[in-house]
Amino acid sequence: MEIKPGPLLQQIQSPADLKKLGKEQLHQVCDELRQYIIDVVSVHGGHFAASLGVVELTTALHYVYNTPYDQLVWDVGHQAYGHKILTGRQEEFPTNRKYGGLSGFPKRSESEYDTFGVGHSSTSISAALGMAIAAKYKGEDRKSVAVIGDGSMTAGMAFEAMNHAGVADADMLVILNDNCMSIDPNVGALKEYLTDITTSQAYNKLKDDVWNALGKLPVGKKFTREIASKLEHSIKGMVSKSSNLFESLNIRYFGPIDGHNITKLVDTLQDLKNIPGPKILHIITVKGKGYALAEKDQTKWHAPGLFDKITGEIFKKKYDTPQPPKYQDVFGHTILELAESNPAIFGITPAMPSGSSLKIMMDKMPDRAIDVGICEQHAVTVSAGMATQGLKVFCNIYSSFMQRAYDQVVHDVAIQKLPVVFCLDRAGLVGEDGPTHHGAYDIAFMRCIPNMVVSAPMNESELRNLMYTAQLPQTQAPLVIRYPRGEGVMPEWRTPFEEISIGTGRKLREGEDIAILSLGHPGNFAAAAIRDVRQYGINAGHYDMRFVKPLDTNLLHEVLRRYSKIITVEDGTVTGGFGAAVLEFMQQHGYKAEVRILGIPDRIVEHGTLKELHRECGYDATAIADTLKEMMAEKVKVHLLQ
Repeated sequence: MEIKPGPLLQQIQSPADLKKLGKEQLHQVCDELRQYIIDVVSVHGGHFAASLGVVELTTALHYVYNTPYDQLVWDVGHQAYGHKILTGRQEEFPTNRKYGGLSGFPKRSESEYDTFGVGHSSTSISAALGMAIAAKYKGEDRKSVAVIGDGSMTAGMAFEAMNHAGVADADMLVILNDNCMSIDPNVGALKEYLTDITTSQAYNKLKDDVWNALGKLPVGKKFTREIASKLEHSIKGMVSKSSNLFESLNIRYFGPIDGHNITKLVDTLQDLKNIPGPKILHIITVKGKGYALAEKDQTKWHAPGLFDKITGEIFKKKYDTPQPPKYQDVFGHTILELAESNPAIFGITPAMPSGSSLKIMMDKMPDRAIDVGICEQHAVTVSAGMATQGLKVFCNIYSSFMQRAYDQVVHDVAIQKLPVVFCLDRAGLVGEDGPTHHGAYDIAFMRCIPNMVVSAPMNESELRNLMYTAQLPQTQAPLVIRYPRGEGVMPEWRTPFEEISIGTGRKLREGEDIAILSLGHPGNFAAAAIRDVRQYGINAGHYDMRFVKPLDTNLLHEVLRRYSKIITVEDGTVTGGFGAAVLEFMQQHGYKAEVRILGIPDRIVEHGTLKELHRECGYDATAIADTLKEMMAEKVKVHLLQ
């Protein structure tokens, strides 16, 4: 199905083409840009509501600034679809998030207009400040602009950057895109603070009056800037105490203004270009703007999948038989089930209650399931603080987001041996979100930490049992439970709880000449491969290790005494991961065997479907079967000759 952009948008292959248009034509450009995003995402999928909310801002930025010479940095990047379309990627846009196609996020190797690669939140102010400092040092008249949402502003890194910006004397503009949302509704005191600014009518009227009056003075003269500064500080102290947060950091504050008024945005940005130093423009937008259903339910329409743009029906696969649930939903229902019988259980998540399914517990036990905002470091340490008081805290963080809190895991949890339970969602490859979201490294960086237990369930029942084990009184060490994005393998998943002895695996199948040691969900790929190679006379043993730390040494001794050929399978990096742990064990105990390690290779893996990426990385069922046949080539040859 060919999707064509509108007549004006078709003419825009770069911001230079956009600048040829009159300001009165920008309304039509925004309408066509918004419609093109709706048309493409409804058919091809992707993030949705965020880009609709910044159509006017995106258009205004590229109209006013000299991009890519002027540096535009998007925070997270969910909202950058319009940016991609206006910067030469209009025809390629339908390939967005597809294997071999455009990235779903800004990416430096993809375009010179993507000045900084993103995917995780709250990095834009730091990056833009670095660019502004470099421009000042090199004597370049280059502007730096960071676009950050009010959700991303809750992270400590954003405040660290503003603290530095206030004394760096660098020419930088921060645009605060305030829509009261990240993926889920925003939480915390900052949300209330921004609401106070937005609704302070007296403050905003005086601010507008001063702004309009200053516009009539000779622009660029020193006394104009001095008068502006004095008047701004005076009215802020006089009218609204809450308006002083940014100013107290020596960052000049402007706004709030309507982020969907393209004319106002263009005029304001043109004025701000002539004001030196660090400054912040506060704009008010609606996530999902222009698509009524997305405006009403912004969480649901953050990334809805394929849908009918007319009716709003989100297409779901239909099955004749019951299907396995998503691992995240098994977590959500199981923690609630456990919490109902154990009053010590709490749930913590950094701004991902829907994505992690902790919202299931939040709806039933709002006082025991807490969203702390986009603050992974804080999530870990507040969990540690609660653990010192005897609470059993399940800290649920996406694997790739846990990278941001590594110091806290080591310093605040492991050293003190506090029994925090880290439920790492989206462990392994995650599909279309690509390299910024792949949970490739947690096995390697968690297993090297003393006092840490690291586990991975092969199916839904194992996930439930690991969670049950983690909350038992006798489990007094920090414990990682990592599980992948997507569905499991058990339609009937509500199995009775059973305690699992820490550091024990399972022998799933006896074999003859070769054994597979698997960790986590890829054990299902291994089981399928073992079934596939029976026709070649290969009788492989299979062991679900469950724990990479501590390893089941008894089971490993049994395997290495019995088999001379070993395959390890994991959905983590092969560098320092589960397979490496097996090799270390072999070296320590003097075992000799032919070993193949299958998992995520030591390189950046791009985006695609999970099936495409598992195949590319060589650990899907087909790749495991191929490895079995290769390692057992002589036996296969003899079998085929019989």
